[in-house]
Formats: sequence, structure tokens, C-alpha cells
Amino acid sequence: MGHLREKDENRFHEMIERLDGPSVIAYWTEGEATSEYNEGTREYGWHSHARGQLYCVESGLVHVRTAKGSWLMPPHRAGWMPPGVEHTVTISGPMTGWGVFVVPLECGCLPAEPCVLGVTELMRALVRRASSWVWNTELDESQERISTVLLEEICRAQRERLHLPMPLDRRALRIALALLENPNDNRSLDEWAVWAGLSARSLSRLFRSETALSFAQWRQLARLSRGLERLADGEAVSAVADALGYASVSAFVAMFRRSFGQPPARYFAAQGAQ
Repeated sequence: MGHLREKDENRFHEMIERLDGPSVIAYWTEGEATSEYNEGTREYGWHSHARGQLYCVESGLVHVRTAKGSWLMPPHRAGWMPPGVEHTVTISGPMTGWGVFVVPLECGCLPAEPCVLGVTELMRALVRRASSWVWNTELDESQERISTVLLEEICRAQRERLHLPMPLDRRALRIALALLENPNDNRSLDEWAVWAGLSARSLSRLFRSETALSFAQWRQLARLSRGLERLADGEAVSAVADALGYASVSAFVAMFRRSFGQPPARYFAAQGAQ
């Protein structure tokens, strides 16, 4: 779909809030130099959609927040937002990507809570095809079949272990953001607590109550999220391991294998083969 003129953008937003018309509405942004998606960091305040939304980031970084927490979306993964769920969105850096809006009646097979889903090449191909008729208010028989297959592919998508919950407490959030900015910072929980003006016990309790993870677990997941982003951009495993603060490449590979069952090279080869 690329960059939209203001008139077309308003028309698109009107379409995705309607429950009649096509059950699935797909879009694809190409990220032209003149697009709003290349203007640094953009923030979209609290809002919700009448339809469920699947959105995938091809480049850039998206931070999504709901009343139950928030998380970062690295490239090449899809976020799922059920119909009617209030959320905010922050987009960092030049962004390209695609997405699908699904009427509530077709969301029964999809998760009831926001989550991260795996993406297949078939799903991407179907979305690109469907995005070519984004303005159609009625679909022909062939387009209906493609929409049905696309919806089935989304429903079969596996949940990814990439959900990075963000604490809402301003002191814990300050630490979380600092760690995301500098994932190689190896300060201990006690040292971070002093830095944020908290006791170690309070910091530990905040992370568990607001992210359902211990501080150590959260930091490892944050590093994994950042690592996936860098690896997806083609950085060498050794460079990523160093940037994330691991003492050795083997330590990073071991962590990656524990999380995904295979080393980075094999994991990304499998993703590319999908």
C-alpha cells in the first residue's frame, strides 16, 4: 500500500473500523522516503479497533502497550491485537511492514489476548496479494478463497516466545528501558536498585508482579529480543554476543539454543525456509 495521501489514509481508517465488507482487510507498507514511517519515533496514543489486528514489522521496531503491560516487536514477527483491546503504539526508526484486520466473527480461532505469532512465507505472500485489493468493498470468488486461506494460515500460526512484558512502575520501567538501550550492561539487581532509588527487594517484587518474570529472566528475554533483531538484520553472531554483554559467543549460542531449541544459524535458516 505504501505511503497514503491524507484523504486515502482517512478512508482506510474508516474501512477497518467497519464490520461489513470483506472479513479480512490487508495492507502492505513499502516505506518510501517521503512516508511518515521514516520520520524517527512516532507515538500513537490509546486507541482500539473494531476488528482484530495482525501486524508484522519487516524493518524498524514497534513498542506496544496495553493495560496489562507492554512489549517490543522485533522485525519478522507478527503481533496479534484482539478486537476492542485498548493499546498505544510507538514506532522507532524507518519502518516497513504489513498487517491484516479481521472482523470479530472470524477471530474465534485466534488468541483472546495480545501475543506474538510466527510468520510463514505463505502468510506473507497471501497478505501481499490481498493488499492489492485493499479498497474493494466486495470481493470476487477468487479473492474470497484467498481471504479464507489467509485467515486459516493466521489461525494456524504458532505463538512465539518473544513477548517481552514491560513494567508499568516508572522506576522499574526506567531500568527496563536502560537495559534495552544498553543490553551489555551487566550491573546486578542490587546495583540497578540503587540506581533507580529502590531497595533490591522492591525491585525484585516489581518485576515479578508486573512482568510475571524475575529480574534475571526479564533481562535474558530482553537480550534475546535485541539479539533476534540484530541477527535478523544480518549481524554476525560474534558481534551480537558482544553487543549483548555475553562473556563468549558460546554462552550466547547456549542461551539461544535453550530458548529456541537450535543455534542462531539453524534457527534463521529454518525461518527462511518457511
